[in-house]
Amino acid sequence: MQSGLVIGMAVHSNPAEDSFWGVVEKGAQDAAAALGVELKSGGNSDPAVQAQLVETYISDKVDGIIVSLANPDAMRDSVTKAVEAGIPVITINSGVDVYKELGALTHVGQTEFVAGQGAGEKFNEAGATKVLCVIHEEGNIGLEERCDGLTDTFSGEVERFNVATTGTRDLAGTLAAIQDKLISDDSIDAVMTLNPDVAGAALDAIKAAGGDIMLATFDLSPAVLDALEAGDMLFAVDQQQYLQGYLPVVFLYLYNTNLNVVGGGQPVLTGPGFVTAENAAAVKDLAAAGTR
Repeated sequence: MQSGLVIGMAVHSNPAEDSFWGVVEKGAQDAAAALGVELKSGGNSDPAVQAQLVETYISDKVDGIIVSLANPDAMRDSVTKAVEAGIPVITINSGVDVYKELGALTHVGQTEFVAGQGAGEKFNEAGATKVLCVIHEEGNIGLEERCDGLTDTFSGEVERFNVATTGTRDLAGTLAAIQDKLISDDSIDAVMTLNPDVAGAALDAIKAAGGDIMLATFDLSPAVLDALEAGDMLFAVDQQQYLQGYLPVVFLYLYNTNLNVVGGGQPVLTGPGFVTAENAAAVKDLAAAGTR
């Protein structure tokens, strides 16, 4: 079955190099295959490149665009241009606070501030006193909101630590930076990473630095689930990113074929949920298959 519809997806990372975004892309691909939709997809951490990808989709006259808004100001013109051209847009992941003003049909993701609040409460329960919140992308509003939420509910101190120069592109460099930070400040007794690949680097950094330091992360990967089961990680915030790829393709298909709009003016939430040692085994096989 072929619908004849073409949908473009432009995100703020390269799905081929980032395990989180690889799951998002698989969700979009699976939905496209199920509905007979042609999916064009790409991503780049440089918002100018991401915006240009949206411009390309506009020129191609696609039937819908899926876009993440980690840097809303940089993406504003291209997204507005798409909407003005009559192309339905759905935002995903980052951008829950701005999607309406840009004219998007809806937003699919989680409220990052609320997710951060939940993380802060879990660190309180664990008895942490100082959390290092590791930011791996420059200018990503969603990452800042996670740290904001953590700061809001955590009873101790939160320090933001920027590793954007290495990020997920140079995990060895990120590992070294976190390790040096932990060695230089022995008051840090917990680390919160905002990406599963960075979590792996942080785990190695904690082991190298020594000391009794808790680790938690946003988002899942097979390695994160292994660490949870082994007791090396306290918890992971799960935003079910597979749905952030799958659902927008379905929603754009329904809009094009039946003028359906999902959400009733509110975002469609995919998280947050929390995975711990108690429930990690239940999602391991799914993560290995690339859907969690």
